[in-house]
Formats: sequence, structure tokens, C-alpha cells
Amino acid sequence: MPTNKHGIFCISLDFELHWGCIENKPVMNKEAMSYFSNTRKAIPQMLSLFQQHEMHVTWAIVGMLFNKNATEWRSHTPNQKPAYSNKGVSTYDWIEKNGFQEEEDPFHFAPALIEKIKNTPYQEIGTHTYSHYFCLEPGQTKEQFKADLLKAIEIASSWGIELTSLVFPRNQFNDDYLSVCRELKITSVRSNPSVWYWSPASSSGMLTKIFRTGDAYIKFDRNKSIDLQNLHHHQQPVQLPASRLYRPWKPSFKFQNKLKLNRILKEMTVAAKKGAYYHLWWHPHNFGNHPEQCLQELKTILNHFNWLKEKYSFQSMSMNEIANKIVLD
Repeated sequence: MPTNKHGIFCISLDFELHWGCIENKPVMNKEAMSYFSNTRKAIPQMLSLFQQHEMHVTWAIVGMLFNKNATEWRSHTPNQKPAYSNKGVSTYDWIEKNGFQEEEDPFHFAPALIEKIKNTPYQEIGTHTYSHYFCLEPGQTKEQFKADLLKAIEIASSWGIELTSLVFPRNQFNDDYLSVCRELKITSVRSNPSVWYWSPASSSGMLTKIFRTGDAYIKFDRNKSIDLQNLHHHQQPVQLPASRLYRPWKPSFKFQNKLKLNRILKEMTVAAKKGAYYHLWWHPHNFGNHPEQCLQELKTILNHFNWLKEKYSFQSMSMNEIANKIVLD
């Protein structure tokens, strides 16, 4: 069992750009291009803040973003593609239908940004699968998932990066696929909060959406922090449950913005006081509409972490670091 009484603060980011948004942003119009351009500009600012505050962050990156251009992308195809029944969720089908913006498409390739992440202290590069793979989507198989994950590992390895942490796209956590993760040396995965409106992760019913959104502002269930002893697992990969999705600042949500931020700060405080674990996550593209305001909220969160670090020895750890600590303890 873990013996360290200090709380742990984990941040994980689902870095995907347009690969993760082909359903809700199917057309790369001016609005979409502005959104992802803002995202690209915000990422170096996030990294600067993380370095300044010595934050240990896991970046779960869609493997396709490692490609430098369309030609390289075409040469990096897994031996099996996901055979989704709904072709509308396939990144491969979207490209076949719409094509890239240009050879070095900035909305689908991000080697320069990945290089910045790699060269920033305390940052872990994990995987969000190669193709933003949906693990609960009808039609796809375990073998196709393995082929996809192998391609993600292969392209990261060519950068000198060993992938050990995974975040399932769209939080479609699939217990049956953990054996593949284990076989391919993935030692930690992010799992979902243990409340009904986060399970199953594939659910998109109206009631589920209402509760997931409302929970950002109003306390619907017990506190989001988890006793460190409950993170102990006898079998890898270690499952690290998410605590809270950071929802972006919105101009029409003046009161809700304050409620949301206060919820996060209070939950962090409880975790620090109890010596518990608290896991905050978001997508970098969540900053795409109002990057300045979202970055300001991030500064508030990180400043609060610094205060908790000084007062309660709250620790910032990446997913890989937490998994290693649990195994060693």
C-alpha cells in the first residue's frame, strides 16, 4: 500500500486537434481553423506555465499528430484499421472524404508542438491511441485496437519516446482491452469517475449530459478526491480515475465560471488536506474559443496548487510517476 501521506495532484491532457473533433466540427471552415489555430498558440503558453510552476503533466497525444506531413501520414498506416459500423466516427474515412488542408496541415499534424512538449521539464508524453480510436464503438475489434496502439508506440519510439500511459479517446474505457495495454507495456490508463453519469462512457443520453455538465457547478456526489490506498492495483496497467473535467471559460457564463473554478479549487484543497489523489483533465483545444480567459483560469489553479504545496506538501505527479509510485510502494 502507498505510505506517502501527501496528496497527489495529477493533470492529464487529451491532445488531438481536429482528429478528436471530426464529429462536432466536420467542416474545416474559418471558424474551425481559428479555433485550432488558437489552440496551437495556447499550448506553448500552457507549457510555460507548467514549467514555471513545476507541474508534472501527462500529454496523451493522438499518434497521427507525430506525422510531419500528409505523405508521412499515408506511409504510417496500421496493418488493420478500425472497422466501425458508423463510418462517421473514423478519422481515416474523414480524410478520404475531405482530404488535408495542405501537405503540412497544421490542424492534423503537430511535430513542432510535440517537440516543445518533449523538451519542457516535467512533461510526460503518453498516448491517446494512434487514430483517436473508439474502443466501445460497434464494428471495431480487439485486434484492430492492438494494431492501432502498436502504430502509436512505433511512431513515438522513432522520436525516442517510450509510451507508458494511455487515455482512451472519448473516455471509452474498455476493460477487455487492458490485456492489450499490458502486453504492450502500458503501465497506467486513465479511467472514469465511479458515478453513474460517467458510466458507460459511450452514453450520450440527455440525462447523462445534464448531470455531467451540472456536476461542474453543483455538488451532485461525494468529493472527487480519492484515498491513495484505493489506487493500489495488483495488476497493471494501473487505473487512475479522472476526478474533474476542466470546462472552458464562456463569456455568457459569468456566474457559472466562478462556480466551476471554485469547485476545482475546493476539491484540490480537500485532496491536499486529506493526503488524497485528485485528477484534473481537459483537451488543449478547449482553450480554442477564449484562450486568454482560459489561461487566466489555469494560472489561478496553478497558483492555488503552489499554496497547497507549501501548506500541505501537495505533490504534482504525472500518470507514469503515480503508477511507478504505486508499484514501488
